[in-house]
Amino acid sequence: MSTDLGMPMPPAKPAPPYPPEVRARLEVDAKEVIGRYPQSRSALLPLLHLVQAEEGYVTGTGIEFCADILGLTTAEVSAVATFYTMYRRRQGGDFHVGVCTNTLCAVMGGDEIFASLKDHLGIGNKETTADGVVTLEHIECNAACDYAPVVMVNWEFFDDATPQSARELVDDLRAGKDALPTRGARLCTFRDTSRILAGFPDERPGAVDEGGAGGAASLVGLRIANGTHTDDAPRSTTATVPGSRSATQGGANEAPPAPSSHDAPARTAESDPDHPAPPAGNAPDQDGDQAP
Repeated sequence: MSTDLGMPMPPAKPAPPYPPEVRARLEVDAKEVIGRYPQSRSALLPLLHLVQAEEGYVTGTGIEFCADILGLTTAEVSAVATFYTMYRRRQGGDFHVGVCTNTLCAVMGGDEIFASLKDHLGIGNKETTADGVVTLEHIECNAACDYAPVVMVNWEFFDDATPQSARELVDDLRAGKDALPTRGARLCTFRDTSRILAGFPDERPGAVDEGGAGGAASLVGLRIANGTHTDDAPRSTTATVPGSRSATQGGANEAPPAPSSHDAPARTAESDPDHPAPPAGNAPDQDGDQAP
């Protein structure tokens, strides 16, 4: 293989192995992870989190470790590590600050927040502050549209963010102050987060109880389906979903449901004789001609 300049490519160098004591410790953890799955290769994702916890990103050494212990090729492991964005391929900060800039968060202020943080921190996308504390990245989706715009730090939510609150957040992180997420446990470093994502317990006292559940905005649909307010007070389905089929279940005097195209019968050859469907296998093509 050669480069565009016609010069031969240097041979790929194998990554240096982990020191023996590190390798031995990781093997113990890896065997525990692999034991959770009927097929060993199914453990690849948590194992990548495990090696990421070791050095703060997925190194060539980590890739070779995963390949060796799972009986895979390094190409197979690299394909997975480069597909999922939660795996970093270069060293980053202790706190990964991800600003959602997908459609809803963007129009709600995500783009403004991201631009403000870039200016405030003096770094660009996927770059890290000189003190090694904060890595900034724009995220396609933080899966929290009901709280847009959302910032995540080491995958913990900071909901309903603003440029000011985001700047204050990163300032607190760089000053070593506690930053409490809107939902979820208090922050730990990116390496510690990666170990937790590998499936190992969060050993910080009280951290598990801080995890919490879905917020009120996330549960509105469930509460409507159950016929309750978001404050758990009984709620009439009629008031919640006017025009639904259940709107007439509360009493005979209630108005009938509003007509809906979803309730209308589908028009078929029998119900629409003026426009019968063609025989099977003779549907018209794009030009209006009958297919042979």
